[in-house]
Amino acid sequence: MTSSPASDAAASLLADLVVHGVRDVVLSPGSRSQALALAAVRLADEGALRVHVRIDERVAGFTALGIGRETGVPAAVICTSGTAVANLLPAAMEAFHSGVPLLLLTADRPPELRGVGANQATRQERFFDRWVRDQIDAPVPGDGEWSGLAARAIEAAMGVSDAAAGLPGVAGPVHLNLPSREPLSGLPPALAIVSGDAPRAVAAESFVLELGPRTVVVAGADAGAAAEGIAHAGGWPLIAEIVSGSRFGRQVVHGYRALLRRDDLGGRIERVVVLGHPTLSREVAALLSREGVDVVAVRRGGEELNLNGRTLGVGAVVVAAGDVDRTWLGEWLAASAAEAVDLSEHAPDPDALASKDFAARRDAVKAELDAVRRPLDRELLVDAVWRATWPHDRLMFGSSRLVRVADAVLGGKKVPVHANRGLAGIDGTIATATGIALASQAAGAPGITRVLLGDLAFLHDVGALLLPPDEIEPRVQVIVGNDGGGTIFDSLEVAASARPADLDRAFYTPHTVRLEHLARAYGWEYQRVTTRTALDQALTSPRGGRQIIEVPLPR
Repeated sequence: MTSSPASDAAASLLADLVVHGVRDVVLSPGSRSQALALAAVRLADEGALRVHVRIDERVAGFTALGIGRETGVPAAVICTSGTAVANLLPAAMEAFHSGVPLLLLTADRPPELRGVGANQATRQERFFDRWVRDQIDAPVPGDGEWSGLAARAIEAAMGVSDAAAGLPGVAGPVHLNLPSREPLSGLPPALAIVSGDAPRAVAAESFVLELGPRTVVVAGADAGAAAEGIAHAGGWPLIAEIVSGSRFGRQVVHGYRALLRRDDLGGRIERVVVLGHPTLSREVAALLSREGVDVVAVRRGGEELNLNGRTLGVGAVVVAAGDVDRTWLGEWLAASAAEAVDLSEHAPDPDALASKDFAARRDAVKAELDAVRRPLDRELLVDAVWRATWPHDRLMFGSSRLVRVADAVLGGKKVPVHANRGLAGIDGTIATATGIALASQAAGAPGITRVLLGDLAFLHDVGALLLPPDEIEPRVQVIVGNDGGGTIFDSLEVAASARPADLDRAFYTPHTVRLEHLARAYGWEYQRVTTRTALDQALTSPRGGRQIIEVPLPR
């Protein structure tokens, strides 16, 4: 076997990506991308990369997205030409809107085969034009070099270069379109592999938040611990969505929807500081759109938050020194305490259980049995998952009805939370969670990644259940609240305007899928639970690395 320009260029590019910090490659098989795939698996054999193979490019894209979400470093996803490229678009759009670094390496036909009816050839060189920080249509190996592409791509994906689509400091996807001529692969070159670290964005200049205006901090998706720190420094109420990773600390506001509707609290807000991307409540959207309220939003993704047409977008914020308004904070915390939801079971009554009075003992036993047999509803489901999850775990919420229930009832807890809320689609939920698990559990780290989603979001990404038998099995629990259809539409306008039959057929999309059969077919452990006690046991005593827990719920 002899070398080829395609294999030389692919090996050099992948080695350069390793030098600049890439540690994970997700690839889908294909002929045109064979040089890239072979270079990747060779680097994996040498311990320089972790390679994850997925036959579905949409699953591959979201798996890479999940790795980037967890690590803050882009994973590279490799695919062949043609429709394979189009299947990466949902993940690219989500990465753009949520500010997640991602590298799209798409193999292509050479320029002379574009637009002439060649097999598997289409116009893919600017396919992701609106949703990438940078795009590179590389020269054909032999006509030009691929050297320098890795550094440019990584810097743009991490938001540290001028090429990052005018968004310095904001991470996102980058597209490298990589054409080649036959022979598509050959004897791989000998390369000295040097691992390096990805560049980090220079800290943005902070906007100083002066004390004085009646302020609340709103933490949307991916806000993280920074939102709690800002609220603490300013002595301000913290309105933290459950997907924010900020719902902890003494200033978290419970039942924030109701409090925002109150004239004496929400109606008196003068300024809002926003971190992350809030998407879960109309009350927050209305607040951010309100005239007379100053909004300061820290930039996160590819679009600026500007619902009122005059929001001040900044790269970072810091609170000025001074005396905080403890009266303002106290009013919110007092109202918050009244709105807190307690879903815990009452403690057993040991005196009654040991009583010599038959009636008292009988009633105590009945109360215990009722607690054990208590059927699950959505509130108890989200509460059980929240209680079972700890800082060494990861929790991924799907864009289902359950995330809104969780946002309404769950209390404060500092756990790592993920959700694809850049566009809030149901695409790729299981695949993203798998990527998060692979990244968070690398090098033997402990913990379980749990993904909580509805049945339609589960079915939408069922292909992500297929994992190669020769790869390390991640510890993942997929908890499916199955109500037989899309009941999230119950809370939307269509429920009041559509005929029941039309609503059922076109929106609820009812199904009779047997999730147990899907689990067995894909090699996942499966449990169906109907009580809180059984769910607690399933969550805390996993049977294997990959587990599906089905929870039937009422329509």
